[in-house]
Amino acid sequence: MENNTKLRVLTIGEAARLIDGITEYRIRQMCKTGQLRSFKAGNKFLIAEDDLIEAVFGKSSVVIGGGETW
Repeated sequence: MENNTKLRVLTIGEAARLIDGITEYRIRQMCKTGQLRSFKAGNKFLIAEDDLIEAVFGKSSVVIGGGETW
């Protein structure tokens, strides 16, 4: 079976803009300490959007304004 779902990968700046109240500094610290799964590409940390949501909100799904469920 083929799964056509693309995963969205965010930079630290994009991740901080996605969630109000989380700063770039905090996300960077979470990446460095292993609290947030990420990988380094050159000088940038890249974070899967799903991993960010799980690290901040836990494993339960979160419904956002547009009706999307994370």
